[in-house]
Amino acid sequence: MSAERPTLVDPPIENLLHKVGDSKFTLVAVSAIRAREINEYYNGLGQGHGALIPPQVTSLSNKSLSLALEELYQGKLEFHRPTAEEIEAERLQVEALEQARQDANNDLDAFTDALRDA
Repeated sequence: MSAERPTLVDPPIENLLHKVGDSKFTLVAVSAIRAREINEYYNGLGQGHGALIPPQVTSLSNKSLSLALEELYQGKLEFHRPTAEEIEAERLQVEALEQARQDANNDLDAFTDALRDA
């Protein structure tokens, strides 16, 4: 007996929704992003690009979106929605890095001015 070909409802959408916090929009966005990555991986084969991750599941389907949904279903693809605290911490970190860059540029400008004046 041959293996049955998966359909759009396999894996079941209800199980996939639980993996991304019961949001259809998030499910579509996460799976579309991963499907694009899988496409880029296949399109870049033979070109020496090793930064992209190949599909993490074996499947009868050769469609990148189906592969992405199967990865999500099997737990190979994870999604984490950042909390407000994590977003704020990242914002503060970006601000601190930008301030450090500005300070370094100001110090360099002051040093260059001092050398020019000497």
